[in-house]
Amino acid sequence: MTQSRPTATPNRLAAMTVWDGQADAGIRSLVWQGDRIEALEATGESSEHSEYSVIPGLIDTHVHLGAYAGPGTVDWVSWPLITPYEEQVFHIANNAQKAARHGVTTLRDLSGDERHLAVKRAVDSGVQPGPRILVNGAVGMTAGHGDLFIPPHYPQRGPVADSPDECRKLVRQWARAGVDGIKIFTSGGVLSMGDKVAWRNQTPEEIATTVEEAHALGMLVAAHSHSTEGNEIALNAGVDSLEHGTGITEDQWGRLLERNISVAPTLMINDAIAEARIPVSDEAQEKAVDIVNERNAGFIKAGKAGIRFVLGTDANGVFVQFGDQMEEVRLMKEMFSWSAERALVSATSDAADAIRMGSTVGRLAEGFGADFIVIKGRPWENIDDLRTENIVAVVSRGSVISGELPA
Repeated sequence: MTQSRPTATPNRLAAMTVWDGQADAGIRSLVWQGDRIEALEATGESSEHSEYSVIPGLIDTHVHLGAYAGPGTVDWVSWPLITPYEEQVFHIANNAQKAARHGVTTLRDLSGDERHLAVKRAVDSGVQPGPRILVNGAVGMTAGHGDLFIPPHYPQRGPVADSPDECRKLVRQWARAGVDGIKIFTSGGVLSMGDKVAWRNQTPEEIATTVEEAHALGMLVAAHSHSTEGNEIALNAGVDSLEHGTGITEDQWGRLLERNISVAPTLMINDAIAEARIPVSDEAQEKAVDIVNERNAGFIKAGKAGIRFVLGTDANGVFVQFGDQMEEVRLMKEMFSWSAERALVSATSDAADAIRMGSTVGRLAEGFGADFIVIKGRPWENIDDLRTENIVAVVSRGSVISGELPA
């Protein structure tokens, strides 16, 4: 005789003020079973916990999980070069869990590899708890931004592509490995060694081939760009998002708006490097100072024009911690002259839409994943309430991973 498995009892968070990812939904009872919201029930009751509210888990569309996650500090440049890949997997998992405990329940790693995919599969299969993780494989050139974090004489280097055929092949290899998307580079970078922001990264033919192949295989393409020319190259190639987007000009607004392209502004990290809050080279600081000055002038106008900025921090556990995302959202509100609610949308439902997860996360509604934060205050009314110290509990994939739900 086959023994039937008992049906799990649904979880219920009764009579709490809910912001559903788009608007204030009033006092509701949130019912979920496993990783699925079953209902958001209206209730005539008053909330017994009027000082608290429930919001969706935040979504960071641009992180780098592969940094040292232990106590104390290490040299962030040499650590990944001298630490075995097998050991780094534990640090990637720890960084992801750290972000989730601070309310970031979905992360997109831009420039991940087999290490990140291993953690993603472990979490997706329930081997260990953790947030949702998307992984983008990088397609860049020799001596490009993605290649310049490794000293020139170090023998082990990540994959690069130096012709259209090599680009097409690398995209296919990443697809076969199981990545969710592709990252390209259309300018130099700040922390990469020895390049300049204005450097071209790959030829138009190489970039066009990468974007075409990625789209043919159903993957989004995110473009690192710190210059006006880099933005132009990315827009001409048909990318799906701009990462950093420094140098956005008014003549680029129309295409960004028409195609609804998202931009991850990464405000905190460039401020931190420009101010040398963490020790950096003089070269990196000088580049960051120039970028911040150019960025501020363009972003203020772009925000008022309605450009689609979404939460993307470039968090790596060094310059931006896995837990600084709420501060980034507050900075975005100030930079773009947004309402508190508009800023919160950029970190939840709109960020989810930008990475093709808009039917799964970023909102609190029947059928969505059970990712949410119980927090003191009403952050959609007062953005200053959006602080990690106000977190009461975090639920990720239906399980409480931080704090304790109100009784």
